[in-house]
Amino acid sequence: MYVVGTAGHVDHGKSTLVQALTGIDPDRLQEEKERGLTIDLGFAWLGTPSGREVSIVDVPGHERFIKNMLAGVGGIDLALLVVAADESVMPQTQEHLAILDLLGVRRGLAVITKQDLVEEDILQLVELEVEDVLKGTTLEGAPILAVSATTAQGLGELLTAIDKALDTTEQRSDLGRPRLAIDRSFSIAGFGTVVTGTLIDGSLTVGQEVELVPSGKRSRVRGLQTHENKLEQATPGSRVAVNLSGLSSHEIGRGEVLTTPGWLRPTQALDVQVRLLADAAKAVRHNLPVTFHAHATEAQAKLRLLDRDELEPGQEAWGQLWLTEPVPLVRGDRFVVRSADATLGGGVVVDAHAKRHRRRHGPTLGRLAVLAEGSPTAQLIQALETQEPATVGSLARRINQSEREALTLVRAAVEGGAIVPLVRNGLDSNTMVYTTPGWSSLSNRAQQALAAFHGQYPLRRGMPREELRNRLRLTGQAGGQAIQHLAQVNIMVEEASLVRLPDHQVTLSPAQRQGTDAFVQALEKDPFASPPALDEALLNLLANEGAVVKAADGVVFATAAYRRMEEAIIGHLRQHGKVQVAEVRDLLGTSRKYALALLEHLDDIHVTRRVGDERTLLQH
Repeated sequence: MYVVGTAGHVDHGKSTLVQALTGIDPDRLQEEKERGLTIDLGFAWLGTPSGREVSIVDVPGHERFIKNMLAGVGGIDLALLVVAADESVMPQTQEHLAILDLLGVRRGLAVITKQDLVEEDILQLVELEVEDVLKGTTLEGAPILAVSATTAQGLGELLTAIDKALDTTEQRSDLGRPRLAIDRSFSIAGFGTVVTGTLIDGSLTVGQEVELVPSGKRSRVRGLQTHENKLEQATPGSRVAVNLSGLSSHEIGRGEVLTTPGWLRPTQALDVQVRLLADAAKAVRHNLPVTFHAHATEAQAKLRLLDRDELEPGQEAWGQLWLTEPVPLVRGDRFVVRSADATLGGGVVVDAHAKRHRRRHGPTLGRLAVLAEGSPTAQLIQALETQEPATVGSLARRINQSEREALTLVRAAVEGGAIVPLVRNGLDSNTMVYTTPGWSSLSNRAQQALAAFHGQYPLRRGMPREELRNRLRLTGQAGGQAIQHLAQVNIMVEEASLVRLPDHQVTLSPAQRQGTDAFVQALEKDPFASPPALDEALLNLLANEGAVVKAADGVVFATAAYRRMEEAIIGHLRQHGKVQVAEVRDLLGTSRKYALALLEHLDDIHVTRRVGDERTLLQH
């Protein structure tokens, strides 16, 4: 499915031409019919000689309604630049053509209307003027056809030319992430809310859950139509009417994007490649306030120039757009910027989620050049460097590729040694990846953190895993996978909840070993006597080795003695069902201090449970 859009000066016959070609009056509003002036977008469709069904978007030509024109031409595949034979090229002819050029519309036809109103020599002069105005634009060399909507002269040739132009027009690719830029929202009695727009990047299916961005409202697709025909699935490139459940048409405005939930994040900061029109009245200075247009979205913004202070007419620059409200865009989307009533220029989004950059910063400008002009692999790696670690799926969205294509790029980069996946095998869209330098940096920081910890605490077997995650600033899924992979590739060793360097061993001096042996022997000889003084680090080492059990601060038991006491308490509970502190004191022949510490420890490890002043058996 393709979308053809009109463009051209007011009163040059765009709507009349559409009606002559299709039999459908694209002017929907009563005011439009009364005034004979197109104010808002109009829609129609036609069949070409080859059997194609083509959608048509008719745009207003008056300079006061340029923003409505911009809302309609963002998703077109082929432009019909309409010029009236009795007026030739006019101001909005040139402005509309400039907008088509800025939006990268590369297929089009120039249609000279009202040919029945002029003599042949005038018609030839108009053709020369149109040919001249097309030079230097994306439509340079486009066929020029003369028609009359009144007499139908040339309409057949125009339909054939549309067919021929579409033969070389690429179909919209399906990235698996549908975006419907909403240009209308209304209600139909008995059906409810309907939104319309041009579907790009993916398909929509009846029954699926959808989300509106940036508002975040959720709904479900009740029905789909294209050209008044019901569909079960709408494909990329279609003009689609979507019947939504659970939402009022008043809740949905032009500029929202209908998509599948969870992936499209609105943004207020864009890295862009921007071009100023060659016939702009004057240069644009850094931080100029502008009106931003992309697809059906309009927002106020400031244009920051990153590589200069002024952008001269006809020049191109790296910049950032800081918007006053969030907009739903992805890398590669085209935009137009205007000031007051004039179109200034436009360009392409290089990064849809930008950070504030230093101006005239060489590495930043180099990164933007790669994102804009580099190979797909270079763009993927560049995007990864700015947000690593990242899942393959999130990278696909960042560079606006399908997940299948992103997986292919990642596999090739892994084989080439440029990317490190945090799995041994089985790459998929959820796999976390690092650039090789990024992984090397993380590995080095992990080794340095562990080496410092071992130096500070030589008698500890290792660092708590969560402490290492915090030191490396690893969070969520990425943190877990990174820690696991560090162990898989032998950067470190995991032991229960601790991590250590592979060569780290706790080694005691003869004096330290003599002290620990004497400490354990004293506990084994009399569990309830005060043992010899022992350094806290050595005591923790004994506990970690399983030689002693720390029941409470200042209460430590030799493990063998602790096991005997635990068995005695469990035996009592099995026989009597409950026990109090005094009974444990008498049972073990100790003081209340030791009996209470022992029971509280058994509570903590879920052997017993306290009920009032008594304990009951929780397990065994």
